[in-house]
Amino acid sequence: MSSDGAAAEQYAADFLIHEGLLLVARNYRSRFGEIDLIMRDGDTLVFVEVRLRRNARFGGAAASIDPRKQRRLILTAQGYLARLPKIPPCRFDAILLDNAQGRAPEWLKNAFEA
Repeated sequence: MSSDGAAAEQYAADFLIHEGLLLVARNYRSRFGEIDLIMRDGDTLVFVEVRLRRNARFGGAAASIDPRKQRRLILTAQGYLARLPKIPPCRFDAILLDNAQGRAPEWLKNAFEA
């Protein structure tokens, strides 16, 4: 991961912690892909995709979470959930950083459905 990517993930984690979520895991990997952050929002397990875009020439940060990426995130989350004794309520959120130097990130709760 680039230092920019690591900094974006740390920024997103700090933002979500400030918003009351608890960090469970970082960079969970499976053969299907990686989930940047896994957080708890009350009883809900939240799988967080962090997207940083320096410019919108190829679409903004939200556009980069296309159906193929969503499918890989869902499969990776299913692998994580299979390890748990009980499956809690879950959702997929996205933290979008579009050249967000000094700006609050855009937090999309329930960014897509599994």
